[in-house]
Amino acid sequence: MNFASQLKKFDWILIGAVLVLCALSLLTLYSINYGKPGFIFFQKQVFFVILGLAAMATISFLDTRIFKNYPSFLIAIYLLVIALLVSTLIFGKITRGTLSWLKVGEIGFEPVELAKLVIILILAKYFSLRHVEMFRIRHIIASGVYVLLPASLILFQPDLGSAIILGAIWIGLVILAGIKIRHLVLVLLVAGLVFGFAWTSALRPYQKDRILTFLNPQRDPFGTSYNLIQSKIAIGEGGIFGRGLGQGIQGRLDFLPEKHSDFIFAAYAEEWGFVGVLFLLGVYSVIFFRLIKISLKSTNNFSRIFSAGVCLMIFAEVFINISVALGLLPITGISLPFVSYGGSGLLTHFLALGIVQSLVAKRA
Repeated sequence: MNFASQLKKFDWILIGAVLVLCALSLLTLYSINYGKPGFIFFQKQVFFVILGLAAMATISFLDTRIFKNYPSFLIAIYLLVIALLVSTLIFGKITRGTLSWLKVGEIGFEPVELAKLVIILILAKYFSLRHVEMFRIRHIIASGVYVLLPASLILFQPDLGSAIILGAIWIGLVILAGIKIRHLVLVLLVAGLVFGFAWTSALRPYQKDRILTFLNPQRDPFGTSYNLIQSKIAIGEGGIFGRGLGQGIQGRLDFLPEKHSDFIFAAYAEEWGFVGVLFLLGVYSVIFFRLIKISLKSTNNFSRIFSAGVCLMIFAEVFINISVALGLLPITGISLPFVSYGGSGLLTHFLALGIVQSLVAKRA
């Protein structure tokens, strides 16, 4: 397949929607940080976006059917991710209370982000071979083991949010693969037991406080509840049309913590208002619709399940991040895809979409 014909087969609507999100991200980071020390976040994000686009473009032209046709290669990548997660627990850098970063010289990255992509690849391969036998409990257990190992290592960082994302991807894909209702109930019970284990053995006191604060926001308004309260104030200040670019009080005056990452939705809502939020959700809806369409039109089970897995990952992250900002879920540290500041997550999402585009172009 030549270069021109492959370009024509790409889903340009999907690419366009992602570019719009990146533009909104850069506008928001520029607006809330201009003339301040935090402006470095905007400058770095420009680099991350360019790097991510280059990575997506590169992998889009590669034959990613290697993941489908060579399971040993996929297992090798999976084991590499496990090794990176173990290394993070031993040599990692503590950031915001979690041991989630590895540094090589001046370069830092979060292996957990790569783990999300690799889990989708592993499950897509596993379910594509056994989807007609998903009524057998052994296949559910075996697929769960692939997820449980990295999820357990992530819980010990401890990063509850990312572990939840892995669990959501797994549950979503086993449902898609055709799990029986009684087995689904069993899966949910096991998930409850895992959360109980995490509560007693893995979560640190500040993480438990976040959950308790969610149940009672006024429990500690100047401590654990502060982030949530400031987020709600910022969103409320946005009104219908927003305060305007660069006019946000909570974001510009630093009342809103983590305004560049976990709570960037609140900073965005303050400046762009309800109308801007509807536009943002509309762009995400385009991405979800295109990924679902790609999944349904796929000519093989691997491509179908992988595309659905990428959609599940992005949807779960968007749902959790926005729900946290609105006070509907406890604070988990999940970023807003393509909008929050950060290189590891952004690069992972671009790589995932690059694989999707490659599968679309080759329809194999």
